[in-house]
Amino acid sequence: MAVYNHRISTEEVDTQLTVPVNGTAGLQVVFGTAPVNLAEDPTAVVNTPVIAYTFAEAVKQLGYSADFEKYTLCQAMDASFRVFAVAPVIFVNVLNPAVHKKAYSSGDDPLNVVSGAVKVNETGILKASVEVKSGEDVLTVGTDYTLSFDDDGYLDITVLKSGVTAIKVTADELDPSLVTAQTLIGGVNVNTGEETGLEVIRQIYPKLGLVPGLILAPGWSHNVSVAAVMRTKCEDLNGLFTCECVIDMDSSANGATVYTALKVLKENMAVSDEHCILCWPKLRLGDVVYYYSAIWAAMTATTDAAHGDVPYKSPSNELVNVSAAVLADGTEVVLDNNQAALVNSFGIVTAINDNGWKSWGNNTSIYPNSTDPKDRWIACRRMMSWYRNHFILTYKNKVDDPASYRLIEAVVDSENLYLNSLTANGSIAGGEIKFNEEDNPITNILNGEIKFYTKIAFWTPAEYIHNTIEFDPTILENALGGE
Repeated sequence: MAVYNHRISTEEVDTQLTVPVNGTAGLQVVFGTAPVNLAEDPTAVVNTPVIAYTFAEAVKQLGYSADFEKYTLCQAMDASFRVFAVAPVIFVNVLNPAVHKKAYSSGDDPLNVVSGAVKVNETGILKASVEVKSGEDVLTVGTDYTLSFDDDGYLDITVLKSGVTAIKVTADELDPSLVTAQTLIGGVNVNTGEETGLEVIRQIYPKLGLVPGLILAPGWSHNVSVAAVMRTKCEDLNGLFTCECVIDMDSSANGATVYTALKVLKENMAVSDEHCILCWPKLRLGDVVYYYSAIWAAMTATTDAAHGDVPYKSPSNELVNVSAAVLADGTEVVLDNNQAALVNSFGIVTAINDNGWKSWGNNTSIYPNSTDPKDRWIACRRMMSWYRNHFILTYKNKVDDPASYRLIEAVVDSENLYLNSLTANGSIAGGEIKFNEEDNPITNILNGEIKFYTKIAFWTPAEYIHNTIEFDPTILENALGGE
């Protein structure tokens, strides 16, 4: 029977986080593991893109744990929605509860029921697998007991059946240790066509209508094999798009614990590519430690959103909202400007404390092997990818239109207006699109091919600002009243 209300009432809701700023130029696509046993539907969020615009939405779909080493997606949730308040973010969970699990048992000694409740002090318990016994009797969920999770991810059992003083519990629980680098890399099932791991990047545009801006896998990308595959996913996405990836460098004893060793580590990782941004070391906020890629990507997406959702502003010398840079073992790393500049010269982004911790580095990983401005500078590289994606998204609907002068003029006029607007607001230095007859012989036109030619220039970062200062005695003389 419905409750009949004749009264006055109030209720409280949890304090809301800062409303995230929205931007898609730096759209993050994060691969990793999540505590999906806490999700609404654990099996529905395995190897599929999940988009979230708020922290609550991400938690509802994927679960959340403060154990970032086991559940690597959670640090990206925290960095994006709590540290920087930027959205949306796309998450791809590779932890499969049907595969990456182990058996849990409360043991031979029954758990005592206290005030009608029992807490199972284990995380990762899969609700659907729970079996509760009182003696030899198997209890019925929903009738004899109910299940819920507390804020720490522990299982709470509320016993409804009278006379039950102790219970035994068995269940399956997630085992993130079974997830490997190969799980993250994934593949395609030749029989079913099912895509897993990084192969799921292909599904994002067809399913969500969004183009990835930054691919990251905090907790995994420092693996050489994972980094190599991430790089391959940055070009020709869906046969159309281009993006960048953010890769962590190992700051443990197996990687580099001093900044001078980073050049060799980079060479050992074999990462020298214009689409890759290398980050070192890790970052800490209070007691919480993040892989740098999670913070850098969230900061970069925030910077883009603050500049009209156009990635022309370099994400260097921007606050990363942390309290320390640390190695994998927690040792603090404090680089001065000269030391950080050396790291940058290797084509690596680091962090410095300059009245607050800031990102420091403008170079993609291709530097110093290439000094081509469009490939070397992070801002220019990202602008080139962004502009290429813009052109495709803007004019793809004109594919298969009649190859007439009306089509050509429409594209040239429309795009030149857009380039002029980007120039006027300072997003680019300038640009122009043309249709050149010599590039479009009649044989090409008859074959259904039209070519345009665009010249565009992006602003390079003012990485080095120098001022020559001279002491001028004549100024002193004039100040003292001299002739």
